[in-house]
Amino acid sequence: MIQPERIRHLNERPIRAGRFVLYWMQASVRAGWNHALEYAIQRANGLDLPLVAGFGLTADFPEANARHYTFLLEGLRDVAPALARRGVPLIVRGGSPDRVVTELARDAALVVTDRGYLRIQREWRALAADEMRCAMIQVESDVVVPVQTASDHEAYSAGTLRPRIHAHLERFLVPLRAAGLQRKATGRLPESLDLDDIPRIVRDLGVDASVAPAPGFRGGATEAARRLRRFLRDGLRCYAKDRNDPGLQGQSDLSPYLHFGHISPLEIALAVKRAARGAAVQAYLEELIVRRELSMNFTHYHPHYDRFDCLPGWARATLATHARDPRPERYTAEQLEAADTRDRYWNAAQTEMVRTGKMHGYMRMYWGKKILEWLATPEEAFAVAVRLNNRYQLDGRDPNSFAGVAWCFGKHDRPWSERPIFGLVRYMNAAGLERKFDIEGYVRKIDALPMDGARRGV
Repeated sequence: MIQPERIRHLNERPIRAGRFVLYWMQASVRAGWNHALEYAIQRANGLDLPLVAGFGLTADFPEANARHYTFLLEGLRDVAPALARRGVPLIVRGGSPDRVVTELARDAALVVTDRGYLRIQREWRALAADEMRCAMIQVESDVVVPVQTASDHEAYSAGTLRPRIHAHLERFLVPLRAAGLQRKATGRLPESLDLDDIPRIVRDLGVDASVAPAPGFRGGATEAARRLRRFLRDGLRCYAKDRNDPGLQGQSDLSPYLHFGHISPLEIALAVKRAARGAAVQAYLEELIVRRELSMNFTHYHPHYDRFDCLPGWARATLATHARDPRPERYTAEQLEAADTRDRYWNAAQTEMVRTGKMHGYMRMYWGKKILEWLATPEEAFAVAVRLNNRYQLDGRDPNSFAGVAWCFGKHDRPWSERPIFGLVRYMNAAGLERKFDIEGYVRKIDALPMDGARRGV
């Protein structure tokens, strides 16, 4: 079932005579559990037309580098044969996605696309819809509850959004049935990029090659499914207890795959509900649905989600009041990037991110708080945290990442006791890590990581 709330017409042009229906697969890069793909198949069957999928490979995605592009291309290489088994050829072309899809749609009767929540993703779809000569329909597939169904305005916190999401869960947290494509594409198809040699493609794109591919993560729906099975078997039952401990393997590590659309949150949620009961399931679904979809709400409704002024008024005011407070340590952005501080725990978190492409979620909170404490102004601290996060994290440049960084500065939180530098913004310190966890064990684990993920050319 594809709920009507997921479907939005992006222009007022008609469905016309054409050779095929085009699925513009830009955000949901998977052949299963994909509402946009299933809707495109349904419409192609209704029009007695084949279905073709297209992807625009731009070299200009903001702050993306060889690490991100390698993971993205691995996902495309993985999804192409999966789509082919369903009778859908995938055409990958270099260029701005809006221009690529407009070119591919010249012979299309209808274009169906998935949904993205960042500024540039919305711009691509708006530009393409305006240029398109046929109807263009967007189908939201990377959340459980559609963003505008959950709320028609920006939510103040998880506490205000949670009941709105829960009110719709019964209707949206249901399986998605895969349909068969009745008519397969025949004849000459548009030329597509050969995805066999990913390092060569990355070099040819000319993207920033100073951040190497993440050695422990391989992109694609196949790898995402393997990680999900492992988490259900080995990690889910202890998730509520272990998830915040950076020394343990208590997290699912699925956030990079969610970011690139290689796995559906709906698929994960239903699998988790089938696998276990109790506190672990509730804790995981809170993170996967409420907290993650709070971030989509944030980036959809706040135009400045990546800037300091996205913070609530109380946070900006209290940080301004304390902006000139003496800092216990002062570091440059270059020192932070090099993990060159006196805080061994912070250095370990930064090193984990640089070498592996992912930082433990609890340590990311501590990491962001310390950047606020150490840099000259809260505005500079916010900008540096966003830049480092987006540069090294595989799930950087994601609504969840923007919301996570902003949380360190007071977003989606409440005022706490006043203290120097932070004012009323929540504070974290090393003593808290030492009290709660075997933080020295975490440091030893990070120190033992290979250097493969450090800066180097691809």
